[in-house]
Amino acid sequence: MEKIDRFVENQISGIQKGVIIALAAMLGVVVILSTLHLALLVWEQFWAPPRFLIPVQGLLEIFGYFLLVLIGVELLETLKAYMIKDVIHVRVVIEVALIAMARKVIVEEPNNVSSLTLFGIAALILSLGIAYYFERQGKREVTPTP
Repeated sequence: MEKIDRFVENQISGIQKGVIIALAAMLGVVVILSTLHLALLVWEQFWAPPRFLIPVQGLLEIFGYFLLVLIGVELLETLKAYMIKDVIHVRVVIEVALIAMARKVIVEEPNNVSSLTLFGIAALILSLGIAYYFERQGKREVTPTP
């Protein structure tokens, strides 16, 4: 019975590794293509009349897309850490969530969103900030001082 349990556990681990490698490869392609799209977007905004001046709406679009690419890079980092150490780093996940919320705040027009949604976004950012603070504090208490 123990041999069967080990066999099943090895098979499941192999499937997990395969899925993670496939996800990392697909995410890598998406991040590369998104970066190229961002470069094209910056180039178009830069050369659109009036040349060398990017309007505010264009800047908001660029910053939102930039943060989207950054989220992809952070997700790649999370997948890499999971593949190497078989552990998900809570700090990286919280950082990705904070970047996603920052992107939402930058891209969203406050006039088009209800006040209840804005309060929800603010509460979510506050709770993520608190979680990030406590995660950092917990890490400091665990590491021994020389």
